Amino acid sequence: MSGLGARDQLIQLYCAAVAGANVESLTTNAVATLPVDRRHRVWLFAFGKAAHVMAHAAVTALQRLLGEVAGGIVVAPEPGEAPNGTIGAVVGDHPIPRRRSFDAAQRVSQTLSEKRAGDIGLVLLSGGTSSLIGAPLRGLGEADLTQLYELLLRSGLDIHGMNAVRKRFACWAAGRMALSLAPARTYCFAVSDVPGDDLATIGSGPCVPDPTRVGRVIELLKGAALFDRISGSFRRYLLDCARGAIPETPKATHPAFAHVSASVIANNTLALSAAAAAARRVGFQATVYEQPLVGDAATAGTSVADSLVSLRERASPGSTHCCIWGGETTVRLQDGAPSGGRCQEMALAASRTLADAGERGAGITLLSAGTDGRDGATDAAGAVVDAKTWLSIGALRDPAAALRNHQSHDALASVNALFSPGLTGTNVMDVTIGLVERREAGGGSQ
Repeated sequence: MSGLGARDQLIQLYCAAVAGANVESLTTNAVATLPVDRRHRVWLFAFGKAAHVMAHAAVTALQRLLGEVAGGIVVAPEPGEAPNGTIGAVVGDHPIPRRRSFDAAQRVSQTLSEKRAGDIGLVLLSGGTSSLIGAPLRGLGEADLTQLYELLLRSGLDIHGMNAVRKRFACWAAGRMALSLAPARTYCFAVSDVPGDDLATIGSGPCVPDPTRVGRVIELLKGAALFDRISGSFRRYLLDCARGAIPETPKATHPAFAHVSASVIANNTLALSAAAAAARRVGFQATVYEQPLVGDAATAGTSVADSLVSLRERASPGSTHCCIWGGETTVRLQDGAPSGGRCQEMALAASRTLADAGERGAGITLLSAGTDGRDGATDAAGAVVDAKTWLSIGALRDPAAALRNHQSHDALASVNALFSPGLTGTNVMDVTIGLVERREAGGGSQ
């Protein structure tokens, strides 16, 4: 990275983070450990933003094991080639399930109906699964499920809360896929896009028990002021479940889970460690913060920028520090408000704090971006900002109003601060990387 400007250095470190969560090699290694040989028929299901990469890697590994790939399906947010002739590939909707997701869920059902008791199920999960195969339970409405997802995305609930609600109504969530695969032996490998790597939250937990009771789901909806806004049929479903008229979601005592092995093969920690290693290789002092960034995006951006300013004040002249955070923040939108990206909103808030710091914010540059290459409903992964970003936007429009109204995308685009690498083939939450350069005394400030 020698000779590169701060923006390019940060992009190089982002690329190192993404490479650290390389799902192709990690999937290959995981599948290679399975007890599969020519006696076994394997059914492969790959869902999510990394579905194509994971499916191709899995088929290659299975071929080396001499296992027969009897069939399966890949559901991703974009078209892609199926890994072999026995596996179908379809596109689902993301982040809101609509007709393509409903059709994909039906294709999953059709494929599952062909498995036999002695077969093996291989389920590969990555971010986006909840929407891509999102379809309502039998008897519930598709439009009602779409409305629920829309409300949740604007609610400010974190991913754990959102998926605790979603899985109540989605046909393949909350362990229901494990029930359909049983008694076939099932192996589930997941790329984690949630804080804490909770398998019950990743993809809404299609292959693991649901630990959340219905009373907690009702509490979450009421706490987010959504209970009275979801459809009447969904409310009745929850209340009927609460009084015991409808069974709870599958719990750990269900015998189907005795046939399931599930594990996380890639996560945010791998990405952060890879970015730190890349920073140290070029002589930066690198620090990875263990506490994930969660909660309100703008608040997190302010906190990160304050930390960077404080570090600059303590840094030795001539040093360059690299600070690395992971996590996934939230943006709470009102009805009719523009769609916002959490990383962009965080970056815009950080740029305000750096600008307010005056000379103390000089020499600090920050990148915040989603490892999947997308941030919210925009075509950007995030943004790269410094103290000048806020001031430059201010020459064109009111940046405070843009931040307040969740218009960070347009504001950052106006000064070419957006970062748009395209889809990366992985999804392990977000990374935020700050560079703090303290020039030698007498050399001026950056």
